[in-house]
Amino acid sequence: MNTKIISTVEKYRAKMEQILDYMEHNAEAGFKEWKGNALMLEAYRELGFKPVEAGNIPGFYADLDTGRPGPKILVFSELDGLPVPGHPNADPETNVAHACGHNAQCAALYGCAAALKEMDLSALSGSIRFCIVPAEEMNYLEFREDLREKGIIKYITGKQEYLARGYFDDCDMCFMVHTGGGRHKFSAKPFQNGGIIKSIEFRGKACHAAAPSGGINALYAANMYFNAINALRETFISKDCVRVHPIITHGGNAVNAIPDRILVENQVRANNVQALKTVNAKVNRAAAASAAAIGARVELHDIPGYAPGHYDSRLAHYMMDAMGEIVGAENCKWYEGLTEVGCTDMGDMSQVMPTVTAFCGGGAGTGHGVDYHIADFDSACMDSAAAQALILYRLLENGAAKAKDVLENAKPNFASYKEYMDYLDSMFIKKQAVEYLENGETLLK
Repeated sequence: MNTKIISTVEKYRAKMEQILDYMEHNAEAGFKEWKGNALMLEAYRELGFKPVEAGNIPGFYADLDTGRPGPKILVFSELDGLPVPGHPNADPETNVAHACGHNAQCAALYGCAAALKEMDLSALSGSIRFCIVPAEEMNYLEFREDLREKGIIKYITGKQEYLARGYFDDCDMCFMVHTGGGRHKFSAKPFQNGGIIKSIEFRGKACHAAAPSGGINALYAANMYFNAINALRETFISKDCVRVHPIITHGGNAVNAIPDRILVENQVRANNVQALKTVNAKVNRAAAASAAAIGARVELHDIPGYAPGHYDSRLAHYMMDAMGEIVGAENCKWYEGLTEVGCTDMGDMSQVMPTVTAFCGGGAGTGHGVDYHIADFDSACMDSAAAQALILYRLLENGAAKAKDVLENAKPNFASYKEYMDYLDSMFIKKQAVEYLENGETLLK
């Protein structure tokens, strides 16, 4: 079967090269990927699929049904690039480039879908949902917040939004193969960090710097906040892979004026939901206490970014077995017990269904950097397409025995999509964190 799949994918090499090249030179940011969306829509329609479009945002899904009952497997490719000024193929107006390989994802998943659409699926049970999804990269948050305020989206990443819209309600498990590099042609890890995006505004009272007793220095409050975070770092548990990294994006108006407004942007990351919530509460308390120490005010604005990834080991091993049929078992690796410290909204998927994010070879240069590019088309696209097709075939053959085995042993962190959406909603925070009472007491919220 692997040779049949490889030869069938090969028929679509030219179209896959076209997709890769077009998207490379027409990169778009999240929720703005209309050119890439149009390209992929046309490509899937040419194969005979009937895509279901998101409509007011980019992206779509298309189903392939075997005609026999069984699990529905969801598989992704991502449309968006990210701002990388100086990248040789960056859009000259927006500086957005495909410096993470999403263009190769789109080409590879197209090849997978094309091959399976053409092949005899009479030995399979169940169905496949190919989803071309927007907005995985976390950037242009003001634009996304504007979309939220207008009611166009509720959540700021594509997979979160598609979950909320019900596009995955009938799906049972999912996976994605992300372009990467490294020693192994295919690899995956069981854990991945998630994150909370934070905007913290310290407010003081401006006055002449030569007479500072009349003011409240918001910069000093921010400095104490930075020091408080550093004092907390020894309380972070190593296995949780916690990362807290704030920066000051507005640091005052004039050197001879006491700063009355300091804006800090921050992210809190961890590889499990409980650690993420615990550390974020400590960080918010540090901000409130730092402001209260000098009588300043502070507004906290938290947005749930990506959920931590808890990937299904049983699904991962079936995937690695199939990938090994394409490139050799020695070129496939499941890193038991390790955490991928970068974040992705595949983590959100892992909270509600068996999920795996795997990486393939083919990329070169620094991820998200000016030198990132697809150096090996066969690894990034051809091998990936064939491997994904074979994974789907192996999962759904023999009455979908392997897929059913995954489902019978799966233990997602949330019992339902609604329970997960309630959790996401609880992580949105916008509040004044310090209240000064008339009786002279100070209340931290």
